[in-house]
Amino acid sequence: MTAPRWLDDDEQQAWRGLLAANARIDRLLDEQLQRDSGMPHAYYMVLVALSEQPGRACRMSVLAEKTMSSQSRVSHAVARLEERGWVRRDPSKSDRRGKLAVLTDEGRRALREAAPGHVEQVRRVLFDRLTPDQVRQLREITSAISTPDDDAAADDAAADATTDVTG
Repeated sequence: MTAPRWLDDDEQQAWRGLLAANARIDRLLDEQLQRDSGMPHAYYMVLVALSEQPGRACRMSVLAEKTMSSQSRVSHAVARLEERGWVRRDPSKSDRRGKLAVLTDEGRRALREAAPGHVEQVRRVLFDRLTPDQVRQLREITSAISTPDDDAAADDAAADATTDVTG
């Protein structure tokens, strides 16, 4: 079995800082959207993802990927958004078993009303605190850690390290 590659002090501080920053940003965005628009951040992200799709429609599985969420969580969010009249589910024309989430005109209106306050909050909690050079660095860093190409290789390496140690 391979020895763990423990984090050094700088890596540990960077890791914990990333977790804390992410949690803070999520909390502040969620609070603002709940207060001003009556929706959690997760619902806002579903509306945004749908608004960016051709025909404002998307398969539920694709919507889960686009919102970086599980299918069950997206299904729950879409159900709540349906209750508000902001989203509807239509059968897929290419796959009779599949469902499409579709942004309604009411949902588009709700998104348009929520967007100005949301973007102002994003500016307050993130971009107003950074220099232009830090924004560029942040973009590069998030791009590097968001690239899924290495995920499968990393998972395979981790699996290899934990499988049959006898031989």
